[in-house]
Amino acid sequence: MSAIEFNNTEFSQGDLWVFGYGSLMWRPGFEFVDRVPARLIGEHRALCVYSFVHRGTPEKPGLVLGLDRGGACRGIAFRVAEKNRAATIAYLREREQVTSVYREVMRSVWLENDARQRVSALVYVVDRGHVQYAGRLSVAEQLRHVLQGHGQSGVNRDYVIATVKAIEAEGFRDSQLHRLAAMLHTQHPLHPPVQDAQDAT
Repeated sequence: MSAIEFNNTEFSQGDLWVFGYGSLMWRPGFEFVDRVPARLIGEHRALCVYSFVHRGTPEKPGLVLGLDRGGACRGIAFRVAEKNRAATIAYLREREQVTSVYREVMRSVWLENDARQRVSALVYVVDRGHVQYAGRLSVAEQLRHVLQGHGQSGVNRDYVIATVKAIEAEGFRDSQLHRLAAMLHTQHPLHPPVQDAQDAT
């Protein structure tokens, strides 16, 4: 299923669906009329984006989530009334596209409600060609960046833990994020993480 990059002319009709898989799950920041658990097929949630602004700096990057190729992702689909469409898009672009590390696309997501319907939703997926694309990092590398990360939106550690809590509130787990969150609970930002042999591979 291919992603389609779009422009404002494609928002001319009806309500807007927005798929949240990270901080949008717990801090959407825009007005919505419906909030439904949803699943996106073809990409997965990953800490694959170096944060230079919101949760880090270019000198000490943090790590934030992106949608990367393969698998599936459970998250939240928000339905925005048509009258709030333009304002919501403008807000999301200011928030998510500050360094253009994401591609703004429309993707099909499956709503996990009684209707089980498929809707087309606005999604932000990582641009693999961007300098901030981190790729697949070891857990030790993730931990190091998260512990050092602090940016305009706050401490990187808080971002990871809040996302894990939001995931748990929806009744599922993300094994990679949960493992990292457990390590964060035992680490202090002023002390470097201990790297074990398994993480080093």
